[in-house]
Amino acid sequence: MSEIEIRKEGRVGHITLNRPKALNALTYEMCLDIERALDAWRHDDDVRMLLIDAEGERAFCAGGDIAVMYETGRRGDFGYGQKFWRDEYRMNAKIFEFPKPVASLMQGFTMGGGVGVGCHGSHRVVGETSQVAMPECAIGLVPDVGGSLILAGAPGRMGEYLATTGRRMGPGDAIYAGFADYFVPEARWPDLVAELVETGDWEAIDRAAEEAPAGDLPALQPQVNALFAGEALIDIVNALRDDGSDFAAESLKRMERNSPLAMACAIEMQHRLKGCEDIRRALALEFRFTFRAPEHSDFLEGIRAAIIDKDKSPRWRHDGLTSVPLLDVAKMLMPLGEDGLKLEEELK
Repeated sequence: MSEIEIRKEGRVGHITLNRPKALNALTYEMCLDIERALDAWRHDDDVRMLLIDAEGERAFCAGGDIAVMYETGRRGDFGYGQKFWRDEYRMNAKIFEFPKPVASLMQGFTMGGGVGVGCHGSHRVVGETSQVAMPECAIGLVPDVGGSLILAGAPGRMGEYLATTGRRMGPGDAIYAGFADYFVPEARWPDLVAELVETGDWEAIDRAAEEAPAGDLPALQPQVNALFAGEALIDIVNALRDDGSDFAAESLKRMERNSPLAMACAIEMQHRLKGCEDIRRALALEFRFTFRAPEHSDFLEGIRAAIIDKDKSPRWRHDGLTSVPLLDVAKMLMPLGEDGLKLEEELK
């Protein structure tokens, strides 16, 4: 079986991620296959809309397949990771800018690279098992694949909170934070897919949608706004430490697992992207970090601790949550010059 099934089916262009044992993690080849399909269907009159779904009950897509990035990066070959991200981001932008409706059905885990595939379309559907998150800071990376744009558009300071804690969102919270649009019970998904394939009528999703189960984030919004409003990571950490509430203690516990440098950069990125609606701007900013990540950030150490050795004891470059100089953030996010992301050329 192929790792990804791409076909025209009825009135839709249908993409199905098919690595259920690997939680449908994206490989480099899968990213390229998705892009080729987007290019082929963009002007195909037989395709009224796109439908993206995934095999298996546990995950729509739990992220990118990063083992090869680790292996190449450890050898001092940073070009593979840079190429992966450059081409993946181009694919993310093409989904965001696709001229026809794009529906995604996101069961189980949708994280990291899965957000880049599933959360940039026009009709983003979650069900009762959906768990959406951007946990990249736990492996020394920043929320990317255009996820920084979604986070920046979340209510109040929710983007800073979700980026630095990596908190998982159920269906109601995913809709509240801007990562999804519709809740449809998963038992109804097969009939919905059949109707979409037969008719290409994306309004069938509106008709099938129900009110999502209540989430936790709306009630937390006042505390999030108060405690995550700082200009830098150190300001947020100090506010949390001074607050002393259960919410503050839980937030600090989550953050203490993560790379201080990655969180500091994620916060700065949120501030730069507030009010932005241009995914190209967000991707270009993300690429500044990821281009440098294997050589200059905690990325390789984060993968080692979480994925390779699985000791859960990363040795971060900075000793604590308040020890990241602003200069280190500036260096990770400064323009790349000729190495910058050139979506304007590549999207033609």
